[in-house]
Amino acid sequence: MNSIWMLAAAEPTAEQPEVITAQPQGENKPETVISDKNGSPNPPDGSESPRPNPWVQLLPLFILLIVMYLLLFRGPRRKQQEHQKMVSSLKKNDRVRTVGGIYGTVVEVRPDEIILKVDESTNTKIRVIPSAIATVISDEKKSLQ
Repeated sequence: MNSIWMLAAAEPTAEQPEVITAQPQGENKPETVISDKNGSPNPPDGSESPRPNPWVQLLPLFILLIVMYLLLFRGPRRKQQEHQKMVSSLKKNDRVRTVGGIYGTVVEVRPDEIILKVDESTNTKIRVIPSAIATVISDEKKSLQ
């Protein structure tokens, strides 16, 4: 690091724009030329570096958006459709478990509520909304056998 750097400004001529060069003391070859037009460094031979394709730069963003769609929207929607299908197929005497952990037998299915019998000895019944049904027990036992 014994070289000393100097910035020299050349007098602009009528046909040449103002150019600032950076060069080490004792050398006449400029290493970097900064033009006044856009202020970006250009190679001294005047050739510009190729610019990357903007579609290639946006490709990771598109891939990220597709993954986000699949994880955030499509998975839960599919699960919700399966739950609606399960609830719509409920019928009398199906054994179910609610989200709160209550086991019961379906007595009646209405569009806005389901009546469950939770105790046979006292004939205790409860009303729950269809989204409160977590699983159908009778279907699970049939699939295990």
